[in-house]
Amino acid sequence: MAETSVSRSNNPTQQLGSLIGAEQRALNNIPEDMLIALRPKEAPERVKYDKSWVASQPKATGGEQFACLAQALYFEARGETVKGQFAVAEVILNRVDSQSYPNSICGVVQQGAERRNGCQFSYICDGRPDTISEQRAYARVAKIARAMIDGAPRALTDGATHFHTTNILPRWARIFPNTAKIGSHLFYRQPS
Repeated sequence: MAETSVSRSNNPTQQLGSLIGAEQRALNNIPEDMLIALRPKEAPERVKYDKSWVASQPKATGGEQFACLAQALYFEARGETVKGQFAVAEVILNRVDSQSYPNSICGVVQQGAERRNGCQFSYICDGRPDTISEQRAYARVAKIARAMIDGAPRALTDGATHFHTTNILPRWARIFPNTAKIGSHLFYRQPS
């Protein structure tokens, strides 16, 4: 039988107690409003992909990332059904989550704007002013943007990272798996 002696200096129970105490003191020093802001948001109410559900949502507001998503939905999908608008939002957020694209909504939407014909979203490089003239349409897509940013499910496009209208056929559409057709848009997932 081997004898083992444990000194107080390397007693794992004492070290763990010391670490837990330090963690508790650090947590007690965090301002309460910061803790509230970091709490997980409540699960969003079940989304219904129709105009009446969107109309029932409160007026949408938000910061720069919200504005980028709302504008992208306005210029890329305002003529689509509500379901189609949610699907386009899914693509943008799926790109944000992918390591292959910028890690912010604005970064994704504006990607390639510095290169001629390099835009990922056509309205960014079409040479026309980005004027929002249909306020009701903007209010609707803004509510969709808010719902998506707040955690609405991404269940329509099966992880799509690309879309195009049925009027065109980009080269990548021949090799990317098609995941959905919603309204006048086809959705695709970039191969991994």
